[in-house]
Amino acid sequence: MKHRLLLLLLFVFTTSVAGWAQKSVAPSYTIKGVLLDSLTQEGEPYATIRITKKSAPEKALKMAVTGANGKFQEKLNVPAGDYVISISSIGKAPVVKEFTLKSSTKVVGGLVTMFSMLSGSLSAAISRFITYELGKENQDKLSRIFSASVTIQLLLSLIIVILAELIGVWFLNEKMSIPSDRMVAANAVLQISIITFVINLISVPYNAVIIAHERMSAFAYISILEAIGKLVIASLIVASPLDKLIFYAILMCALSVLIRMIYGFYCKRHFNECSYHFRWDKGLLGQMFKFAGWNFFGAGSALLMTQGVNMLMNMFFGVTINAARGVANQVDSTVQQFVNNFTTAINPQITKSYASEDLPYMHKLVCIGSKYSFFLTWFFALPLLLEADIVLKIWLKTVPAYAPVFLRLTLCISLISVVSNTLVTSMLATGNIKRYQLIVGGLGMCVFPLAYVAYKIGLPVESAYIIHLTIFLGQLACRLYLLKGMIKLKIRCFWNNVLAKDLKVVLLSCILPWILFFVMPPSLLSGFFGCLYGCF
Repeated sequence: MKHRLLLLLLFVFTTSVAGWAQKSVAPSYTIKGVLLDSLTQEGEPYATIRITKKSAPEKALKMAVTGANGKFQEKLNVPAGDYVISISSIGKAPVVKEFTLKSSTKVVGGLVTMFSMLSGSLSAAISRFITYELGKENQDKLSRIFSASVTIQLLLSLIIVILAELIGVWFLNEKMSIPSDRMVAANAVLQISIITFVINLISVPYNAVIIAHERMSAFAYISILEAIGKLVIASLIVASPLDKLIFYAILMCALSVLIRMIYGFYCKRHFNECSYHFRWDKGLLGQMFKFAGWNFFGAGSALLMTQGVNMLMNMFFGVTINAARGVANQVDSTVQQFVNNFTTAINPQITKSYASEDLPYMHKLVCIGSKYSFFLTWFFALPLLLEADIVLKIWLKTVPAYAPVFLRLTLCISLISVVSNTLVTSMLATGNIKRYQLIVGGLGMCVFPLAYVAYKIGLPVESAYIIHLTIFLGQLACRLYLLKGMIKLKIRCFWNNVLAKDLKVVLLSCILPWILFFVMPPSLLSGFFGCLYGCF
């Protein structure tokens, strides 16, 4: 049975995991941390958090959820003592960690993780530029872009290393509350983690080249090797001859070096452009940073739509609502993984077709990708929409209030969102994203103030979802309008080939499931039949 374990490390400053307890004004504490998947080392989004007193585990003092990147930060107004944090995520083993709050507890933090969003924006820029020039078949320009990409990642790495060494080391030793006998281990992990982060950062251009060349088999094999390596590391920790934490950090760093060498060897052997030469191409670097900057604006907009609304729900309705929202988002995130894998394969072809000025083929790919992304999402969404209560009860036993409603609304939002996946890729392919991000990203930012007004005037908690859904429809309309001028995509063509067919499938596939839903007793069986019917 494939079962990925979640790894939670509290009270350690690291690039991959960070946890801390903070004292502001006694007896107020802040519990912070990052929840990572132990195999992928990626942040686990929307996991359910439950904090209790060790002596009274049946009474929850705090209910919350992790963010989209796996981070959490919760304030506790409790006396000093022993407490337990429990974190559960769908399909994975729960994490249970005991911790102690003391009057002497100081601030702790995770500096390196602050760069994740910027790094992601730069990675998107690198992927776009490499794929575009590959479609242009301009080998000289492609080599320059690859070298510029590595230079960008090296500069970013240098900045991170300087900040981590100047501020991070001081923060770790002076402000973090770590037992004295663990300080050596904490410092060692910090240094090793910085190295690991830099290695992974430099690997981004090589990953982008492999995906751009559509060598998905190589990408898959290397990813499988990496996952096996992490599984082996998890097994070896038990027999560690060193401090387990240090041993784990060393092995993870060694694995990153190995994977980096494999990527480098494969790329240099198969792709001529993957030969790094330091070049300070001011114009090219400026273009890439400009692209990344506007992409960062769009990412910030998306963050405000999600985490901003989480904050509002917490302010107006409390942590119970956050827990329900987290559960819904977690289920939705699992569904979206299938769609993301599909779009990863089709995205390079969209960019290449634009670069080669084959717009008809590009339009075809955009429509096919959008249509089948919707079908794939609908396949999983239909039974969940009908039997959300049953599914959540089986998973959680005790289902938070509003969780089924939130799940259904979240899936509706996702169904609209996936239609836009290939549209976003086609926009990125043009490289001219300023106007697009200002309009579409600016429209997305309206979710936060509108949700605030809705809650302020006394509208129910579901109103934020309705606003989000309405804004997404508006963004879809804006994307189609803007892309009409950017890539000459006809709105009528997209309607006939995508939206109309999506609506037809939705209407036809709902007939039998709705009959089963009302005729059969509440169970997963009706949802299962509905899923099959929706597929065929």
